[in-house]
Amino acid sequence: MTSPPALPASRQRMILIVLLSSSLLIWLDNTILSTAFETLADPERGIGASPAELQWVTGSYTLVFATLMFTAGALGDRFGHRTVLATGIAIFGAASVWAAYAGGAGGLIAARAAMGVGGALIMPATMAIMMWTFSGAARATAIGLFSSSAGVGIAAGPLLAGLLLERFWWGSVFLVNVPVTVLALAGILTLVPNFRSPERRPLDLAGLALSISGLAFLAYGLIRAGQVASWTPVDVWAPILVGLVLLAAFVVVELRARQPGFDPRLLAERVFGGGNAALGMLMFAMTAAGFYGAFYLQGARGFSPLEAGLAICPVAAGLMVGAPLAVRLVSRYSLRPVAVPALAVSALAMGSAALFGLHTPLVWIELVFLVQGLAIGMVIGPVTTELMSTLPLERAGAGSAVTNTVRQTGSVLGIAAGGTIMSIAYRGAIEPSLRDVPGTAGEQARVSAEQARHVAAAIDRPDLVGEANDAFIHAMHVGSGWTMLIAFSGVALLMVALRPVRRTVRPDAADVGETAAPVTTPAGG
Repeated sequence: MTSPPALPASRQRMILIVLLSSSLLIWLDNTILSTAFETLADPERGIGASPAELQWVTGSYTLVFATLMFTAGALGDRFGHRTVLATGIAIFGAASVWAAYAGGAGGLIAARAAMGVGGALIMPATMAIMMWTFSGAARATAIGLFSSSAGVGIAAGPLLAGLLLERFWWGSVFLVNVPVTVLALAGILTLVPNFRSPERRPLDLAGLALSISGLAFLAYGLIRAGQVASWTPVDVWAPILVGLVLLAAFVVVELRARQPGFDPRLLAERVFGGGNAALGMLMFAMTAAGFYGAFYLQGARGFSPLEAGLAICPVAAGLMVGAPLAVRLVSRYSLRPVAVPALAVSALAMGSAALFGLHTPLVWIELVFLVQGLAIGMVIGPVTTELMSTLPLERAGAGSAVTNTVRQTGSVLGIAAGGTIMSIAYRGAIEPSLRDVPGTAGEQARVSAEQARHVAAAIDRPDLVGEANDAFIHAMHVGSGWTMLIAFSGVALLMVALRPVRRTVRPDAADVGETAAPVTTPAGG
């Protein structure tokens, strides 16, 4: 990479502020939406979205984000990273206005997909501009602040969403993005040079088409299973099969490409591949747990959006404390004895939702959230650092594309499979209570606990509210069990990926006659 002319320190600081605002925009949006799930599901205060529609509201964004990101880097090399970043910010802002005024679930899903396009253009361009702008110790500081913006967004998002939903309609949670995008766009156009690589990577259009269609079919089949409460219909297993075939074709195409946007060969390396698979499993579990967590606090427990936002704060606090704590522990004990137990603790914390009920003391819930955030913070940062350090510098870009794509894919599958498992469990639990409920009302109550509460008011069946809450709690317990198992599969993968490597030290010419000794090198040590 050709080194650009050094920029004045004052301009570097201003560029960093612009880049941090771009990153903060992404994190704020993700956490704000999770707080708005309960409101969006409400037929009166929101749009009466079903669980499947809410899965697509999240999944459409994440799916586009995951599959377009590895192409966005090549666009930056071709047209300049400032151009790509500005385009991404503009698309994100315009799509946020579209989402705010969407008339129903279909329009909101489409707007979220457009926001995913903007997000996918923002993230790689932001990191590329940071690498071009800073060097040495300044680059390390900038990357540290960039990572901290995630914790700030996770902490501020639920609180901001709670305040907005207390006073305004649900679309306000998307309009909050608009002033941030306007300021960020102005800063990008006036301060940031249009850095670009002297070598242009080809656009991987075939890979993009196969990956996005494969994930879309797979997600559709998984979500459809929740709608029909069965895995056997043709419109469930056929899309899943087609999705798997398309994803297999995607891997074949990328293996044959001279310069693939997504290099599957990297996943064959033990540390890099196993570590990324473990992080993908963690993202799967986190997304699934976050999906039912919002409905538990606001729906079953009756918290207001602001109260629910405050209740989630311990997760963000744990994340911000866990990341720097892990750095100190890894420097002392190496990565494996820190990250593997931390991932196991996060799995147990997510699985402990199986012990939550309608009257669980809030202090215990907050304690679990704090431990969960602390453990996750001790995994993601140090493991990502170790994965990238296993690659030579010339493969860092390809490695970053693989890492980000695997994580976002885990999120897509987490929201699809996690929501479907809960929907099937809820329908099975609520069914006995709906035998004497009229046809249309009964079908509506089978969709979700939120719908069942409104049906109870409409047909004057107050007892149905309690039965719907009990059915939801049962579904949450089932979902949390599966979530814990998925996270523990990540623990097993990480143990294998980071296992110590035994190698024999050969005696040199001066030590002929001495016995060679086996040496164990700890991963990350």
